[in-house]
Amino acid sequence: MKKIAIVTDSNSGITQSKAKDMGVTVIPMPFYINEELFLEDVTLSQEQFYQRLKEDADISTSQPSPGEVLDLWNKLLEEYDEIVHIPMSSGLSASCETAIVLAQEFDGKVQVVNNQRISVTQKRSVQDALELRDAGKSAAEIKEILEAEKMESSIYITLETLKYLKKGGRITPAAAAIGTVLNLKPVLQIQGEKLDAFSKSRGKKQAKKTMLRAIKADLENRFPEYEKEGLMELAAAYTGNLEEAMEWKKEIEEAFPGKEIQMDPLSLSVACHIGHGALAITCTKRVDVEKL
Repeated sequence: MKKIAIVTDSNSGITQSKAKDMGVTVIPMPFYINEELFLEDVTLSQEQFYQRLKEDADISTSQPSPGEVLDLWNKLLEEYDEIVHIPMSSGLSASCETAIVLAQEFDGKVQVVNNQRISVTQKRSVQDALELRDAGKSAAEIKEILEAEKMESSIYITLETLKYLKKGGRITPAAAAIGTVLNLKPVLQIQGEKLDAFSKSRGKKQAKKTMLRAIKADLENRFPEYEKEGLMELAAAYTGNLEEAMEWKKEIEEAFPGKEIQMDPLSLSVACHIGHGALAITCTKRVDVEKL
């Protein structure tokens, strides 16, 4: 059986420490803060990031350099026969498309998975890849399976502030001002390629109820068979506000008794666009390895 390395990026929420435990390689995403380069979870912690965000520092996301990616792949191929590379959604970053182009030089030894995921849903893809590898699947087979199931997930996010949507040009200054006065909390959605508007609610309490209803509707209408088979997993995420996030986790557990809820920080690439204080809920289908 071929030795296969699993590679992802820090948008998965997998820390460098956790990566060692899991046996995967995580490429840290680069950030420029006031034009100085930082690497997520290497030279930039979650706490440092939110402190700089609070200070209104000029923060921009970037992608790993092609040279760094190539160096990593070449190094891994000294020990492994094949690589499965799982970057963040191609709709949210160019890093996926860059990796696909670079992989063409490796004669099929590097398989780049474009499965339109980020954060805890991307992490689920990494876990699926590990299970598929251990079940004897080749890198090409793992890529095919993960891409076939790429739309089998949902993420809903509500925000504490409209400041960063305004800053990123996603809403107008007038809409942000009105929203702030009326205490409107948008609920955003990621189903596939990009971050989209889902609804607006008066206050965070209502926004959380909206998200719980949305997930319940997904389980009942989009994924009823998978839910019946016990393949749907729920998870929660947050940006910087751990205490509030743990309360949110309790609310989810009460709404979905019997479901185990995983809680992770949202990736900093998402946090750049939504700011501190966001809460999210996700549902994701895990690959049923036994049926393959």
